[in-house]
Amino acid sequence: MTSEFPRRVALVTGANRGIGLEVCRQLGARGWRVFLGARDTEKGDAAARSLVCDVSAAALDVDDPDAPFRLAAAIGPVDVLINNAGVHYDTWETALGADWRIVREAFETNLFGAWRMAQAFAPEMRARGWGRIVNVSSGAGSLASMGAGTPAYPTSKAALNALTRVLAGELSGTGVLVNAVCPGWVATDMGGAGGRPSRGGRGERAVGG
Repeated sequence: MTSEFPRRVALVTGANRGIGLEVCRQLGARGWRVFLGARDTEKGDAAARSLVCDVSAAALDVDDPDAPFRLAAAIGPVDVLINNAGVHYDTWETALGADWRIVREAFETNLFGAWRMAQAFAPEMRARGWGRIVNVSSGAGSLASMGAGTPAYPTSKAALNALTRVLAGELSGTGVLVNAVCPGWVATDMGGAGGRPSRGGRGERAVGG
């Protein structure tokens, strides 16, 4: 039986475990064609094989400035881009004593990685007149509740929230919507055991806007 609607294609970054893997599972279960982005190709392939749906691993390191554009050339247009890759919930640090390596890595992945992905995939969405970009941010990035401690992660997510607003404004009226989401505190590698269970396994701390 042929559907009157075209089959949607999604790309999820940082998706070989945790929240990203669960998003791939749910989209695949709905009949979507899904690309599971992962830095480690072996882990990406294993994660894709664990899902009983149309999910393919895609080698992707969002910290590599050229990687998003290489991937766009390799897989073609996507309808939905979910920027899930995230690092460094640095509860052990303070702003005045922060390790700059950790801070730079957090911004490189959490902000610039998502920004590069949008640059690589949003132009084609705009040209086709439809698309969705979902930035997995965090309540930790809310300026209203931000305070001392854990400097790199919240500031990088606050910047991601700002980028979300800027992209949404730039793409307004084109058929491409840009949003940030907060899944809440999930029991993943970054979130620890205190969060609610993630069916996709342990992988990333809760994120959202």
